[in-house]
Order: sequence, then structure tokens, then C-alpha cells
Amino acid sequence: MNVVFLSPGYPPEMNHYTRGLAEVGANVFGVGDSHPGGLSPEVKGALADYLQVPRIMDERDVTERVAAWLRGRSVDRIEANWEPLVLLAARLRERFGIPGMSYDTVLGFRDKELMKQRVAAAGLRVPKSARCRTVAEVWAAAEQIGYPLIVKPIAGAGSADTYRVNDKPEMTRVIKLTVHVPEVSVEEFVDGEEFTFDTVCIDGKPAFENVAQYLPRPLEARSHEWVSPVICTVRDMLQPKLRDGIRLGHGVLRALKMGTGFTHMEWFLKSDGEVVFGEIGCRPGGAHLVDQMNHTCDISLFREWARAVCWKTFEADTTRKYNTAIIFKRAKGQGRITRIEGRDEILRSFGKHVVWDNLLPLGAHRRDWKQTLVSDGFLMLKHPDWDTAIRMANTVATDLVMYAG
Repeated sequence: MNVVFLSPGYPPEMNHYTRGLAEVGANVFGVGDSHPGGLSPEVKGALADYLQVPRIMDERDVTERVAAWLRGRSVDRIEANWEPLVLLAARLRERFGIPGMSYDTVLGFRDKELMKQRVAAAGLRVPKSARCRTVAEVWAAAEQIGYPLIVKPIAGAGSADTYRVNDKPEMTRVIKLTVHVPEVSVEEFVDGEEFTFDTVCIDGKPAFENVAQYLPRPLEARSHEWVSPVICTVRDMLQPKLRDGIRLGHGVLRALKMGTGFTHMEWFLKSDGEVVFGEIGCRPGGAHLVDQMNHTCDISLFREWARAVCWKTFEADTTRKYNTAIIFKRAKGQGRITRIEGRDEILRSFGKHVVWDNLLPLGAHRRDWKQTLVSDGFLMLKHPDWDTAIRMANTVATDLVMYAG
């Protein structure tokens, strides 16, 4: 099994998928713009060969270089788990006649307006929205849909360049902030709790499923620096509260003709019980969500994803044992981390439940919290009881304080 894997060393979590492919017996041919010398030992040990390209986002150039590099070699799969490269992977599959999702199918997971059109055509509830390329189109969409609104990139990932807009003055400000974005989606703001629906699919059917809750919603967490965002996977996925959201997720997979691989969807549960589709990507969730899912079931989805794409099988036990919470921290002040308060007390109280302490060390420079959800590090903990897991997560969010200066 020969697999071309795009950008095996960046972002850093791609290291684990590269290793996963090797662990299930694949010969991994990496393509990326990182220098070979900069690849981690984990990646180097998993690769059968590596092609460095000048610009991994340059679809035409990468395609021609890969064609020359592969000449005379057979390839069975071409995969990408980083959002900006899923369309390139599809284009390469079509160019070389490799099995997998087509460019048009993957476009339905990447273009947010096309995505909503296809989901709505299947009779599923999506937010009212419009594709906008000009300022005039943005104003027209706002007039038609009504405030409050969400403005976000058509081809974005996560919550980057995403804003809630409550009125015309705020729209004026947001238009200035998004002037660099070629196309935006202007859509209805859906008020409710926000969850994920994550899968590893084999020919469109989930071999693994996950639901996690955002506390608070990502847009709110991104708007206030003082917030310590929490994401918690849900151990009990059979509870009535989640039933319609999971059913919605299954419908979305069918509507978008999902093939084999990871999906990461977001959906809303309104106070009246209605569930509304948010968006979906044909790639894994970021910000260590896959690590959370691994701890939830005590498995390796890095390896099981690889097994699914290579061999169309999934061998791990998917019994859900824990609710696993990640709590992202943002230091007070600017500059370098000077002290961390509350950490020792939390580790004494919850230590056996903490599975990962990844806070920035003293002396490290603060990260830009607007550019990365991981911010200044995180704690990850797990517990079989939901209320206990959330209580511990909230304690970390409020009582652990990092300072910079």
C-alpha cells in the first residue's frame, strides 16, 4: 500500500497521522514545503520518501512536481488531513486516477455556501445565508437576512475572521476587518448550545463517532481574552439531548457524499429543541480534539484513521469510557510567562484525572490568543461522570491563572 500524504510534518499533529500510516503497513510518500532536515524523527522514521516543494499551496506547481516524482511508481491513496490541502489531495487523486473523494465532493466540504446548499437540498436545517464578494453584496445580504448575523470566510477553518454582527455600525466595522477575505458567507446567527459531531468514516459510514460540547461557544471564546475556553467530549452519546444532532450528522454525511476519512462537524441545539447544521470539514478537528477522543476511548485514532483509508477497516474498541475536557489558558499581561497560580492546588486535587499538562513554561513568550485556540497552553483531564468532569474543567478555567510581563 503506497500512500502519498500531504504536509506530513506541518501542522505538528500531522506527525501522528504520518506515523499512523506507517504503523498499519503503508509506504508513506510525504509531500510538503518543509525542509527535510526540519522534519521530526517521528516523521523521518515513518516516511519511505519525501518530496520538498517550494509552495505546498501552489496547486499547479505541486501537481507537476508530484507527477515527475512519482513517474514509474504506483500509488494507492493520496491523503491530506490539513484543511487547506484537502482540495489539492482531491485534484491529485483525479489527475492520477487514485481512489477517493472527487474534487467536486471535497469542494462541498470546503466551500461553506455550496456546503449549506447541498445540506439544505437534503431537507436538513441550515442557517439562512448568502455568498458575498463585494461590500454591496454584504449589505444586501444583511438587509435580507436580518440581524444578528455571522460573517465568516467561505473557505475558512475554525473561527478565524469570523464575527457576530448585531447592527449596521458593527457591520461597518466588520467589513473593514474582513476586507482581505475574497469571499465571505453572511448568515443567520443561531442562538443555542454548540456541539461537534466527529467521525472516522469508511465509504461514508461512521466506524467511529464522537460528540463534544464547546463551553462557551467558539465565537464567544474568541471575542473575550479573559475566557478560558473548554471543549469536552461526551461519554454518553445515547442521551436524548444529542439524538437529533447525531441524526443530523448522519444526514449531512449522506448529503455531501462522504467517502473514507475523518469528518469534523459543528451543530447547534436551540432552546426549543431544534437542531441546526453549522459546518463540516472532511478532516479531523484541530486544537487536540483527536487527542481528546483518543483519551475518551483509550484508542489511537491516528492509527485507526490510517487503517480506514488504507484497508477500509477499523479495529479499535470504540467503547466510550470518559468525558475528556481540554481547558485552554490565556495569560494576563504581555511578554513572557512570569508565574502560574493555582496549578499545584489543581494537580493535588485532580492529579489522577489530568492526562496532559501542556501549559507554557515560565520564561516562554505569550502566544497571540487571537491566532491560536491553544493560546498559552492547556490542561486535559478525564472522568467517567459528566458533571464531575465539567466541575473540574470549570475549576481549572477559573482558579488557574497565568501571568506575563
